[in-house]
Amino acid sequence: NAWIFIDIAGIDVGTYVKNAQAAVAANVDMPAGYSLVWSGQYEYMVRAKNRLMIVVPMTLFIIFLLLYFTFRNTAESLIVMLSVPFALTGGIWLMYLLDYNLSVAVGVGFIALAGVAAETGVVMLIYLDVAYAKFKAQAGRGFNRRHLHAAIVEGAVMRVRPKLMTAISTMAGLLPIMWSQGTGAEVMKRIAAPMVGGMITAPLLSLFVIPAIYLIWRRREIQESFALPAAAGA
Repeated sequence: NAWIFIDIAGIDVGTYVKNAQAAVAANVDMPAGYSLVWSGQYEYMVRAKNRLMIVVPMTLFIIFLLLYFTFRNTAESLIVMLSVPFALTGGIWLMYLLDYNLSVAVGVGFIALAGVAAETGVVMLIYLDVAYAKFKAQAGRGFNRRHLHAAIVEGAVMRVRPKLMTAISTMAGLLPIMWSQGTGAEVMKRIAAPMVGGMITAPLLSLFVIPAIYLIWRRREIQESFALPAAAGA
């Protein structure tokens, strides 16, 4: 039983082992009865990766279920779920700029970011629903696209300050971790980095994209409501 200890620098564990496995397979002939195992941090990384492959889809599915139980509407639940990949985009860009590799800590940060992004999307959608119900009650049977547009503008404007407060407070709490040094800082930075990057792009989705999608969705309902009486008269 022989152990070979390797210290790496300037490259992540997964990439190094992948290259090393290819080099060993091309240049080393293993005698019969011999076996080779890549252990240490690489083994832990593979084990954690397999767990994340289960945990991440389950997390997204649970978020969708909670959204559906909240709104009782598949369309609104899907609108909120759109905030998750858009928030992840900001986290991925910051990871690239900081030259961080994918790790368990990064995966934990992305899971936390998905929850925060869904939460902010829910609040935006609630404001839009409240404004929509208000304008629809005031307009009655005369509710049209002009009322719908005014309702969405009012609901989105009401959400600007709470949204900015959420994003700024989250980033203010995480930036000290990004600047920290010492024991455990390397792990904590990789947890905080996806959330900091996501808090930059998530507000853009919540303030611009979600209201636009909400307008398209509600406008279809108005078109259907006008089409039904016409079809009945015909």
